[in-house]
Amino acid sequence: VWTRGASVGVEQMEQSLQRMKTANMDLMQVHNLIDAEVHLPILREWKQQGKIRYIGLSHYHSGGYAEMKRLMQQPDIDFIQINYSLLNTEADQEILPMARSKGIATLINRPFEKGKLFAGVKYHTVPEWAAEFDCHSWGQFFLKFILAHPAVTCVIPGTSKVHHLADNLDAGRGRMPDEKQRLRMQKFFAEL
Repeated sequence: VWTRGASVGVEQMEQSLQRMKTANMDLMQVHNLIDAEVHLPILREWKQQGKIRYIGLSHYHSGGYAEMKRLMQQPDIDFIQINYSLLNTEADQEILPMARSKGIATLINRPFEKGKLFAGVKYHTVPEWAAEFDCHSWGQFFLKFILAHPAVTCVIPGTSKVHHLADNLDAGRGRMPDEKQRLRMQKFFAEL
């Protein structure tokens, strides 16, 4: 739901159900936290009625973190969706630890920072030591860094190219970097 006002929000959510040709949805999120205080009670009602399984909150940049943290204190928040990447690790400060401690699942958006990560490594090769955690491309490097975070549930890379899709899926296979390797990844990327 991504609008202001209760009735318009309900209309938008019902339209989502119609478009998906279903009577219920696994996850319904308040997108960009717009009018969250109005929509959350409705989402709780829908959850009790079985129309939705999980309630979520989403935002795409750190400017929404203070409000996200405040809303995460409310009951029945099952998911959050936030930005997190090698270029932007601000969520490590409070959001991801809070989600983990409260048992809130996390969806990560903008893992490639709209292509900025790839632009930063354009003339570099993936380090040989990345093979230690079955990493063979920059896309996998960026995604494995995120996937290995203990609070991360799912990453939403988004692509329109099938070969990128296959590469992104490979990031979820094989070994993941441990915390020491993740720190090495951060240091390596920062020094490029």
